Amino acid sequence: MSGFIELFSETWFGFLKAAVLTVQITAVSLVIAIFIGMVFAFFRISDSKILSGIAKVYITVIRGTPLLLQIMVLYFGIVKLILLSDFWAGAIALAIHTGAYIAEIFRGAIQSIDRGQMEAARSLGMPYSLAMRRIILPQALKLAIPSLGNQFIISLKDSSLVGLLGFQELYLVSQSTAARTFMQFEAYTIAGIYYLILIMIFTYMVNKLEHRMSVGKGGASA
Repeated sequence: MSGFIELFSETWFGFLKAAVLTVQITAVSLVIAIFIGMVFAFFRISDSKILSGIAKVYITVIRGTPLLLQIMVLYFGIVKLILLSDFWAGAIALAIHTGAYIAEIFRGAIQSIDRGQMEAARSLGMPYSLAMRRIILPQALKLAIPSLGNQFIISLKDSSLVGLLGFQELYLVSQSTAARTFMQFEAYTIAGIYYLILIMIFTYMVNKLEHRMSVGKGGASA
């Protein structure tokens, strides 16, 4: 126990910096992933067979292959060509992966809204895009919040894989600390504590947001 306290007192600030970087890359990747997910959700429900087919292929490929493999393919295939930093390489890889799941979350939420609402809006002369923006999407977003919150927490944990690109997030810092001090159990335990604190904070924030928006328990699922 004394070894753990000693290591924590020596390394807590380095782990805290890594935790901030972990949150930053997760937040940036989620902003991009929400945009990707929204686009592919509309592709998925489109009447166009081409757009729907593109969305199906993207979602099937991403959900059918491991995130670790996707990070490696992106890093050694595309990112090397356009010289992105480790941060942006990791953020884009996470965004592409998470975007597939968010696309299904949005699709499920949109399709859960009664079709009669869209038909009523169209019968009143409202264009499809306006009816979607003013009537369908606000309701769908409320329904999607619980699943989006879960996806945020999953992405936070998945961000540990971008350490393979050299990005100094929590897991990579715990690895380097363990290698430097030969205190593997203590170093990984400290990283686990930081992850747990972050997830508890974001779970609380998501629950507060759900409560504020009066979202029921029946959110859309991926």
